[in-house]
Amino acid sequence: MNALPEINSGRDKLYLRLIATVSVIVFLLVLLLSQLPKAEVVPPFVKYLPKLNAFLNGTCTLILLISFYFIRRKKVEIHKRLNIAAVALSTIFLLSYVLFHSFGVETKYGDLNHDGLVDAIEKAAAGNLRMAYFGILITHIILAAIVLPLVLLSLYRGLTNQVALHRKIVRWSFPVWLYVTISGVIVYLMISPYYNF
Repeated sequence: MNALPEINSGRDKLYLRLIATVSVIVFLLVLLLSQLPKAEVVPPFVKYLPKLNAFLNGTCTLILLISFYFIRRKKVEIHKRLNIAAVALSTIFLLSYVLFHSFGVETKYGDLNHDGLVDAIEKAAAGNLRMAYFGILITHIILAAIVLPLVLLSLYRGLTNQVALHRKIVRWSFPVWLYVTISGVIVYLMISPYYNF
């Protein structure tokens, strides 16, 4: 009778180590991307990746909200499938994000490349938007670094029917993941006029 909790405990330890390992590797990989030199030749498809990433983030936002709707109505199977879909889309997003940044493409907010022909009103408006952009970007980056282990842990607890533990972690993972997906779209919309591919 005591064997089952021990097996679950051993399984939990294995998966918790796996979640921690994956989270650390992804975090280090993303940090490493900022150190890569700019590629001499950027393939043409790369310019479409930011739009793809925004689409994936937006789709994840919708899936998360629909998933929340169904779990509030006790439709557990639909909720599970939607969350697995959201994790799959987030995985594709991560691969696309890493691919895009592996070419060392840099875009600076506010750099329109039009020889300084911006009048004082446009500069003031751009300054306020710039502050908002960096505020959203900084919170997005910090929470994106935190969300991966939270999401993986939530998924693991949910798929193994550890409902009480799943609910405890989801109180944190759901709003953080939702914010990261929404802010990802906002960051894209704000920076996209400055892409120079």
